[in-house]
Formats: sequence, C-alpha cells, structure tokens
Amino acid sequence: MTDITQQKAAIRKALRKARGEHAANLPAEVSALVFRAPPAPVRELVPEGAVIGLYRADTGEAPAGSYARHFMEAGHTIALPRIEGLDSPMTFHVHTDPYGEGDLVEGPMGLMQPAASAEQVIPDVLFMPLVGFTQSGDRIGQGGGFYDRWLEAHPDTLAFGLAWDVQLVEELPVEDHDMPLTAIITPTRIYGPF
Repeated sequence: MTDITQQKAAIRKALRKARGEHAANLPAEVSALVFRAPPAPVRELVPEGAVIGLYRADTGEAPAGSYARHFMEAGHTIALPRIEGLDSPMTFHVHTDPYGEGDLVEGPMGLMQPAASAEQVIPDVLFMPLVGFTQSGDRIGQGGGFYDRWLEAHPDTLAFGLAWDVQLVEELPVEDHDMPLTAIITPTRIYGPF
C-alpha cells in the first residue's frame, strides 16, 4: 500500500465517523429540511431537459432524495448509478419512482440501485456523495474509484458534490485520477464553481 493510499484510508475512516455522527445527531425535522431542493445558483447551471444523475444515500451521506423529486417534478429524467461488482464500471439507469423507490433492487454491498432492466442513460448533470472535501474543490470519495472513472469518461458532465459541513477539511491528498467537480453543496453554502 502506497503512502498516499494509507493517508486516504485514514482520512476516509475519520471523515466517515464524523459524517455518521453528525447525520445521526440531526433532529428529524432538520434532516427533512436540508437538501430539500438545489440552491438557485445551481439550478441556473442545469440545462433544460438535462438527464440528472443522483444517488440513493447510504447511512450518513447527504440525502439526495429530495433533489430527485425536485428534478423529476421539473420534467427531468432521473438516473441512479448501478454497479455489478467492484471491478465493473458504474452505469446510470433511469429511476422512475423517487417517492416510493419501488423500482430499486439491492445491489452489491447492500446498496439500492435500479434493476438491470431499467433504461441506461448518460447524465448531463451529476450529483454525487462525498466523504470529504476542501474549500478549493478537492474531494475524497468512498475509495472505489467509480465516480472518478465515470467522470474521466464523461468530461463534459456538470458534477456537483453533496456533503455535510462537517466533511470540510483544510487539505486532501490528490492524485492524477481524482476528477474535479463543478461545485460542492452543503446545507449552509456552495463552494465553487471551480
């Protein structure tokens, strides 16, 4: 394991813990209000008719369900990531039920995702979860590289990170394969566009 890989693993562990504790301590009425709809400056960047890629939040992650409902009500096609395995590329498939999630199935690592039969699409705009980020837009994800590989293959995608304020750190180790984001959105502010 390289030095930077060890650094990232330690950072992920500490930030996952802080993120999980923060999310667990939020009162239900506060959780229902944060990330309710994208901020106006972000909505202004989203092209009319764009396919919107989102994610189904895992425990502790910034919730994206309200964004899915917002964009669907605005007439956008919503897509969620689907993976077959750790060595498979991530693809995006149409998500038709952001209210009841009846179109999702359990995937690898227990994550809910669209069924294999759901139409595959390429998002024009992508909202993704983060483990940590800096004010200058550096980010660290879960460590599987799925989003980095997807963004490298789709460089014209508008990519936004969603995170809790507690996930902000002064600096992060960055490697060549770490793809930049357009902006990062927290409950209290927008960092970027970068």
